[in-house]
Amino acid sequence: MNKPKCKLIPLPANFNLEEWLKEQASRYNLQFLLAHAEDGVIWGKFLNGNLITADSVFSQFAKLRLSTLQQCRIFGEHSEVMLWKTDEGFKARLVEDKHMGKEEYISENQILWGTQAEEISNGFTLVSDGSQGLRHAVPLINIPFDSDQKLYRPLRLCVRHYIDDDKETGLSRIYLSRLVNLTTDKELENAA
Repeated sequence: MNKPKCKLIPLPANFNLEEWLKEQASRYNLQFLLAHAEDGVIWGKFLNGNLITADSVFSQFAKLRLSTLQQCRIFGEHSEVMLWKTDEGFKARLVEDKHMGKEEYISENQILWGTQAEEISNGFTLVSDGSQGLRHAVPLINIPFDSDQKLYRPLRLCVRHYIDDDKETGLSRIYLSRLVNLTTDKELENAA
C-alpha cells in the first residue's frame, strides 16, 4: 500500500510570508489558501502567480500576517503545504499524493457555513449563514444557493484522510489528513 510523501520544508530565516507562499504554490501547483490567525480565518487563492486574500476584496476580514498567523494551508489536487507556529518559530511540511490511487485514502467533503451570498467581488463571494449570522469570504463565485431552503449550505471543503494499519492490534487509524479543494456540492455531483 502506498503512502503519501510527507516531508518537512526548510524555512529561510526572516522569510517573506507572501513571497514564500507564492513560491510554494507555483512549485506544487496549489490553488487555495486557508489560514487561521489570532484575528480570524483567511481564505485566499493563487491566480497568475499572485496571492489574492479575502481582506484585499472585503476589508473587514483579517489580513494575512506572520505576526498573527497560527496555521496556514495552501492546497491543490495532488499536494498541500502546511505552515504552523511553534514555540521555536514556524515549521512547514509538504504532503504529496499524486502517486496514490483513490482506493488508498478516504475522501471527505466537509460542509462549510454559508446559506446565502451577500456580495461578489474579484472572484470572492461574501457568504453568511442565515441561522447563525456567521460570515466569511470564499474564493469562489457562482455558488448555487437555494433561496427556498434557508439551511442549505452548498460549500464543500474536500479533505483526504490517509489510513495506517497497526500490525500488532489489527486496528486501522487515520494518521494524516490534508486539504484538497474548495468547491460546491453541485460541482462534486457533476464530477461523479
